[in-house]
Amino acid sequence: MSWLLNLYETYESHLDQIGKIEKKRNEQEYTLLPISHTTQTAHIEVRITEDGEFHSANVIEKGNAITLIPCTEDSASRAGAVVAPYPLHDKISYVAGDFAAYGGQVKKEEPFQAYISNLRAWAESPYAVNQIKSIYRYLSKGHLIQDLVAERVLHVDENNRLIEKWDKPDIKPPIFSVMVGGPESLFVRFNVYSPKLYAEVWKDPAVYESFIRYYREELREDDLCYVTGEMRPSTDKHANKIRNAADKAKLISANDKSGFTYRGRFADSREAANISYEVSQKAHNALKWLINRQGKIIDQRVFLVWGNEDPDIPSLADDPFAIPEAAGPAKDTAAYTAKEYALEVSKALDGYRNRLSRASKENVNILVLDSATTGRMAVLYYRNMDKRLYLDRLVKWHTTCAWLHRYHTAAEGDRFHFYGAPATKDIAFASYGPRAGDKVVKGLMERMLPCILDEQREIPRDIVSSACQRASNPIGMERWEWEKTLSITCALVNHQYKGGYQVALDYDNHDRDYLFGRLLAVADVLERVALEENRSTNAIRYMNAFSRHPARTWGTIQASLQPYQARLGAKATYWNKIIDEIGSKIPIDQFNNRPLSGVYLLGFYSQRHELYQKKQKQEQEPSE
Repeated sequence: MSWLLNLYETYESHLDQIGKIEKKRNEQEYTLLPISHTTQTAHIEVRITEDGEFHSANVIEKGNAITLIPCTEDSASRAGAVVAPYPLHDKISYVAGDFAAYGGQVKKEEPFQAYISNLRAWAESPYAVNQIKSIYRYLSKGHLIQDLVAERVLHVDENNRLIEKWDKPDIKPPIFSVMVGGPESLFVRFNVYSPKLYAEVWKDPAVYESFIRYYREELREDDLCYVTGEMRPSTDKHANKIRNAADKAKLISANDKSGFTYRGRFADSREAANISYEVSQKAHNALKWLINRQGKIIDQRVFLVWGNEDPDIPSLADDPFAIPEAAGPAKDTAAYTAKEYALEVSKALDGYRNRLSRASKENVNILVLDSATTGRMAVLYYRNMDKRLYLDRLVKWHTTCAWLHRYHTAAEGDRFHFYGAPATKDIAFASYGPRAGDKVVKGLMERMLPCILDEQREIPRDIVSSACQRASNPIGMERWEWEKTLSITCALVNHQYKGGYQVALDYDNHDRDYLFGRLLAVADVLERVALEENRSTNAIRYMNAFSRHPARTWGTIQASLQPYQARLGAKATYWNKIIDEIGSKIPIDQFNNRPLSGVYLLGFYSQRHELYQKKQKQEQEPSE
């Protein structure tokens, strides 16, 4: 229950955000919902005068269709043939008293009677505002369909029945572009037209508060809330639509009275988990808001990191450029050490640390959600930890799993150059290939969480091993994909050694695998310099065999270098000297065919980077 309590506290800390419309990067709107409210996609907007008369109506464009509406416990979870009207905005079969007269299909129980009875109770209560009274006065007359037909929003046939599908050669009316499943599926929202400066009804805080105060008196008797420990009105019907407007999965549900959800231990579901209505509403609304605001969703699995009072916390699943860009662009030099980078990342996170003094709750919440079925969602991972510790672990991850990355697109267009830890999604693609499905990606991201949050946890060996195998097989990939896979694999191998390796070439490292990697890099660059063209070298073609049988394969690679050494002429002395220097450092007893570890990729990358740096420097020097 601790995750519910933290979400509840987050809601309480951001009451000023209730009803404020925000936008995602894709321009989709979202907001922190008031309690007893939800969202629906509306198709028709009907405007009423203050006197309760019809004013006008129109079909709503898709970009403006998401509508914040009041809801009850029953209406929020209605399904099938259950008649449970929303208090104000609802489907046309509920709000139109003449729907059946125009051929509309209604359920056994008259939906309009249930709807108008509930609306009357609200409009006649002491909490009702003028807009609600005006809407009730109009709808109680029962001729909404008649007005919509006259306004040419809805259309009827020669028998005065609503047309379900437009099959005439004329221009198709707008309503048929949003209608799915017949007229009964159309959702109607109401507004009050007035020369006064009224806010739109679904955006008016006064209307929110009016329904909240009214509905509070309709709730059941007080009971013990297991989350707060206080006596409050309880509920056994909890919110859905957690990840999106079409999400039917619930985090808290116990409607399986004939199964084994709680039977055998408790007499009813409330004994298993009794949660007050207010806590459930606020916690679920805070969760929806946070997911829209900063959650990462992969194949419907949610990865979320937030703070109770300051939700803006660096995410574990963030794009890798978030922190490196804050620290500044990576230096184009091998001298950019892990120590320097750690300092830069720490500076980038100082803004988060500085806010700790203003926050009474200095904890970070990490939550992972997913659903195995349409109606059930589970908390797969939850952790609440000190914010300072979390930021320290984040710095540790971005420094120990760091390497120099140069990402290119397939078309060699967009280029990304940074030093740091790769994104978890990119790690999945490096280990399992770019065609890895979302299920593979989300599974890997979940497995990586302990590696980031716990200093002692190593990256699972199968992930590193798979990445090493793919990085050792460049022939099976395009050049840009292999380069990306190589740098990501180097970062993973570096993490295995607690960030002990650097991009800068370590001349004092006499590790056998590291030295073999250096030899392969020299052979690769030598051939490229001799050819002066961009094609796969023998070193690259034999890389996979070299990783498995280094001594034997090196003989083949060295023999294939002879034509290129001859082409270079006197310049080949420079390259031969480097090969001899590296080879002399490998003890005779270790110059064998024992397979190489991932460390050889670090030696390969660093040696190649060093040679390219020298080549660029020579090209930039003015000739005498």
